[in-house]
This record gives sequence, structure tokens and C-alpha cells, in this order.
Amino acid sequence: MKIQIINGPNLNLLGTREPGIYGSNTMESYLQKLRAEYPDVEIDYYQSNIEGELINKLQEVGFSCDGIVLNAGAYTHTSIALQDCIRSLKAPVVEVHISNVHKREEFRHHSFISCACIGVICGFGMDSYRLAIEGLMKL
Repeated sequence: MKIQIINGPNLNLLGTREPGIYGSNTMESYLQKLRAEYPDVEIDYYQSNIEGELINKLQEVGFSCDGIVLNAGAYTHTSIALQDCIRSLKAPVVEVHISNVHKREEFRHHSFISCACIGVICGFGMDSYRLAIEGLMKL
């Protein structure tokens, strides 16, 4: 099984960015744990701060991998282009958020991509990624 994790803007700063909200783990250290926990799953990772690059990556992998875990960051709340892209893919996409976006600012309560994803996981810290992988493995 091959799963692609894609992170959007500012998630390259995990470990230093607002640790009270996002924790102190880096994505690189968490990826090591995920890969050790799922040795039979190929877990690839990509991050970009640029919306068009996220779309390019989704299109690149969305017809060949078994699932995508997408944390689109702030683009979740603004991007119809990401929604359109997700709808066009063969691979199922799970929307992920580290924090519980519904306990945060009101503008974070609406997602433009949820309607195109097979599921949404939020509020479990970095473990949200693991929960998304578990969900994809059960499809």
C-alpha cells in the first residue's frame, strides 16, 4: 500500500510554530514513527506553502497511490481549486487537522475541501495523521 501525506502552508514549521496549538514534534520525527508503525505501507511526504504546487502534487500522485492524507492548512478555508482537484482524483483523500479547528477562530470552522474528501479528522494532534492512515487502510 502506498499513502501520500501532503501538508500545506506553514506546516513546514511544525515543532516551532505555536507549540501550544501544534505541539513540539517536527513532521520529520513523526514520519519516522509512522513508518516504523506501518512497515508494510509506503508513506511518502510532501509540503508546500504554494497552492498551485499542492494541486500539482495531488494530480501527480492522485491516480497512482492508494490514498492521500491532506492537511491543506489555511487553504482548507479558502480553496475551491483544491476542492476541484480532489474531486478529480482516483485516490481517496482524508482531510486532516492537528488542532480542533472548531474550537478555534470562526473562519476555521468552514472547510471548502471536506465535501470532496472521504473523511475528516481533526483535534488529535499529530496522531490525526495516523488515524487517517488507519482509515485509508480499511478501505
